[in-house]
Formats: sequence, C-alpha cells, structure tokens
Amino acid sequence: MTAHDASLSPSLPDKVPVTLTINGESRWLDLTPWTTLLDLLRYDLKLTGTKKGCDHGQCGACTVILDGKRVNSCLVLAVTKDGSSVTTVEGLAQSGTLHPVQAAFIEHDAFQCGYCTPGQIVSAVALINEGRARSRDEIREYMSGNLCRCGAYPNIVDAIEQVLAERGGAIRGAAE
Repeated sequence: MTAHDASLSPSLPDKVPVTLTINGESRWLDLTPWTTLLDLLRYDLKLTGTKKGCDHGQCGACTVILDGKRVNSCLVLAVTKDGSSVTTVEGLAQSGTLHPVQAAFIEHDAFQCGYCTPGQIVSAVALINEGRARSRDEIREYMSGNLCRCGAYPNIVDAIEQVLAERGGAIRGAAE
C-alpha cells in the first residue's frame, strides 16, 4: 500500500464513548467500534451469564433484553446502542429473590448441562413480557431461536407455561 492509498482509507476512531444502562446501572464506556454487545458484557464487564455459543445469532445462548426486546447480543455492535437499556440473566433476580422464570426453571428441571439456560431464561422472560404466547405450541414457536443441545425443551415449556398461568395468562392445550 502506498502513502497515497493510505490517505484514501477512512480511519476509524480508536474508542467511541457509549452510555448504556446494564441491569439498572448506568455505565459510561469507551469502546472500540467493533465490540459486540456480547463481548462487552462477557469480557469487559465480566457478566458471564450471557454465553458465547455459535457467535452467528443462530443458537440464542447470548440472548439479552435490549430496550425491552430480546436480541442475540453477538449480532449487536455495542456502539450502535448508545443510550439503550440491557438486561442480562444477572439482572433478573431482585433483592436476592429469583425471578419467577428462574424459579420455575429450577422447579421443572428445565436445564441439563446449563449452558443454554441463561439465554433460555432471558428469552422466556421477554416472551412472557411480550404477552403473545397463549399455548404450548406458541411457546415452542416463540422460543425456537434458543437451542438446547441436551433436549430439555418439554421442561422449558412447562416452566414458561407455569409462569404464564401464575400471571393469569390462559394456556390453550395445557394437557398436550
């Protein structure tokens, strides 16, 4: 590359200032432009509940709630979410009390190896908050972006169904 060629290349800033609210706490960060939300959470902030699975947005292990919607954090550049709110699995329990979905996952043994569990739980919390799932089939459909290599799907659906029922959500086909 010649000096002339280098002058034509755009230069990227070394760091970009970003403000995020993570699990209710405001964070002022200086990030490289290519830092994914997943890498920020796991490696910079040491919130290791959010797992790096496929790193391609296909497994759901990295699911977080971003501004009220569930997203695969491996596909999100953190600098593009300045001013946003992020909830990870670490932010679900309040004052030492498990979130109802966390408690239901334990009660229904909705995990085996546990690797996918944080993403499954965060996705389930968002699903319940969305208010769209009204049957076991719909729960399965809306959770289909979260893979479990161990096959704990029936127990995951049972846990979600229980929390929906406790919150007054009518479940069609509960005996399926």
